[in-house]
Amino acid sequence: MPVEFLTDEQAARYGRFATDPTPEQLARYFFLSEADHTLIADRRREHNKLGFAVQLCTLRYLGTFLPNPIEVPAVVVEHLAQQLDLPPEVLIKYALREETRYSHRRTITEYLGYREFDEFQLFRLTA
Repeated sequence: MPVEFLTDEQAARYGRFATDPTPEQLARYFFLSEADHTLIADRRREHNKLGFAVQLCTLRYLGTFLPNPIEVPAVVVEHLAQQLDLPPEVLIKYALREETRYSHRRTITEYLGYREFDEFQLFRLTA
């Protein structure tokens, strides 16, 4: 992705958690709606439920998925785990199966109505 318009500091922070989200940001981007809970409930294991929630809310907050979805601030994991009534430490098991994470990404992008930024999107943006 072209980042010439960003400062070096902004480019380094893109797609990452530069700091812990504020309480206001947690309430806005990391609150799970009833529809979110319904979608998350379709996951079978605790770590998949929490991992799915982390990826869903990270996409909402950052606008992108993290390369390693368990590398999120502890405050985010605790906030989501509390809403799901799960222990936060189960998230570590989410890193074990890469295919599950990619499957979750596809489901999340469809659920949120997001599209991949591809050559066609680039053409539309620059036209």
